[in-house]
Amino acid sequence: MKIEQYDNIYFLGIGGIGMSALARWFMKKGLKVSGYDRTATPLTTALEKEGMKIHFEDGVDHIPAEVLQQKEKTLVVFTPAIPKDHQEHNYLKDNGYTILKRSEVLGLITKGYKTIGVAGTHGKTTTSSMVAHILKVAGRNMVGFLGGITTNYNSNLVMQGEINSETLVVVEADEFDRSFLRLFPQVAVVTSADADHLDIYGDHSSLITSFKDYIKQINNGGTLVIHESIAELLAGDVTHVTKNIYSMSRGQFFAGNITAHSGFFEFDLHGFGKVESIRLGVPGFHNIENAIAAAIATHACGVDIPTIKQALESFSGVKRRFEFIVKGKRAVYVDDYAHHPTEIEAFLRSMKSMYPNRKLTVVFQPHLYSRTRDFAEGFSKSLSLADELFLMDIYPARELPIPGVDSDMIFKDITSPVKVRCSKNDLMEKLEKTDLDVVVTVGAGDIDTFITPIKELVLKKYEA
Repeated sequence: MKIEQYDNIYFLGIGGIGMSALARWFMKKGLKVSGYDRTATPLTTALEKEGMKIHFEDGVDHIPAEVLQQKEKTLVVFTPAIPKDHQEHNYLKDNGYTILKRSEVLGLITKGYKTIGVAGTHGKTTTSSMVAHILKVAGRNMVGFLGGITTNYNSNLVMQGEINSETLVVVEADEFDRSFLRLFPQVAVVTSADADHLDIYGDHSSLITSFKDYIKQINNGGTLVIHESIAELLAGDVTHVTKNIYSMSRGQFFAGNITAHSGFFEFDLHGFGKVESIRLGVPGFHNIENAIAAAIATHACGVDIPTIKQALESFSGVKRRFEFIVKGKRAVYVDDYAHHPTEIEAFLRSMKSMYPNRKLTVVFQPHLYSRTRDFAEGFSKSLSLADELFLMDIYPARELPIPGVDSDMIFKDITSPVKVRCSKNDLMEKLEKTDLDVVVTVGAGDIDTFITPIKELVLKKYEA
């Protein structure tokens, strides 16, 4: 099938971060774009302002007329998070519409272009956003389908130049639901392969097998950029691509002479000879490694070193990835999407190194019952870095409750000096009664709906 044969694109779950990037792409291509989502968000509001019809109640009578009347000219794109009893999905399926997963559509779009796929259980969004930013600064024809809203462009779709045979397409190669096996990149980055999504894979070894399969799908003669910690495990016997191994301190590419300035790092990059004094535009120790990976990937696409250095210094990050909400004289508030113990530990250690001798208050919302069950011990250990912890109820996302699994599985083993259980209903009340110094919100659920109330609380109480 060819995407070009359709006039209407209808999304079930249009407000998802990956789905909305595709919706924006089709809108830019001149197609009629509409869709359903469960709740209105700032992102769906932005999509509506861009001309998309969106509704928030499941019902066949809400489907736009052109979708109902032009079945052969309509492509339906859905997210696996759509429940099995969804009325619209079942109607469209029963009536013979062409229905594809987001990953299938992304695979079709990228098929005709040179693709840079960024995979890994951590670091995908920031690294792919860095890659897209470098290519845009370099003036290349490019499209970036990203898993977050870039601060530089205020969008999860970044485009520049003509769409032609020279266009570079940057995508997050997502391991969830084995989505990345729809991609056949020319350049592939693999940042990490920690155990995750065990509700899909069952065990870590099956996840590792999928990452190996993804690496096999890199085009012959292409480029693999892989972290030193997993290079031998995932690509020890790989011979059809050029391997580039990186890490913080060893491998072919690594950082040296690292210095910190209020949490923002400056370093020399070794591997292209020596590139001196790259000053990152985003905080966080882990972003040094993300920047190294992005530099290797874009250099493989012909971008020169001075341009890469310039772009890394002007990259201002991704919303909900180490995002400063308040940076005041008396109080600091940072928001982050971390939802796996490894990510949480890296984020909290960076915060503590940036603000030593200050009280760190952490508000965390666990994401998924299965992830909470599978990594309860790791969550307890990483969250114990907090001086004060507010632990919310689990955000279920696509899952039904699992008997015996709740936030108390994590809470009981946390060793922070102060720890408080809370819900969405009483979080703000409890925060108002505590003294805040450096506060962070962490999680991948709907904890972002508290960003504005917490920001207002911090500004009113400490910065007025």
